[in-house]
Amino acid sequence: MNRTFAAAALALAASGAFGGLAHAQTAERVYDNGPVWTISQIETKPGMFNDYMKYVSTSFRQIQEAGMKSGRVLAWKVLSVESPRDHEPDVILMVEYKNMAAFDQSPAEQEAVTAGVFGSVVKSSQASVSRESLRTLRGSTTARELVFVK
Repeated sequence: MNRTFAAAALALAASGAFGGLAHAQTAERVYDNGPVWTISQIETKPGMFNDYMKYVSTSFRQIQEAGMKSGRVLAWKVLSVESPRDHEPDVILMVEYKNMAAFDQSPAEQEAVTAGVFGSVVKSSQASVSRESLRTLRGSTTARELVFVK
């Protein structure tokens, strides 16, 4: 009797699982892949907000504008976080890329943009090290936007 009950329960569970799969396969997709965003969460160090904003308004901006000119970057935004708690970001940098392929840039192309903004790759590395005195990167996320179809 227990074997019959166990077999019936197993059959019922399997039919429910496969029924769910069949439903999932026939459900209509209501979205398309959209652009890709990188979201960087920055905590500026005490007293360094304006200095960091100077970097964002110059070098960071130039890099994003070069990306827009090439067609890889669609848009970019800088957000100020209202009343962040200790060790939370007070600045969010968002960059919208056309698609995932925008990240497939050759090292030579990357170095050309870097050298154009900073003067050389070596100076770019030095600027990256000095930027650490202004801020702490609290996290970064890359996410694809889903666009609903009509």
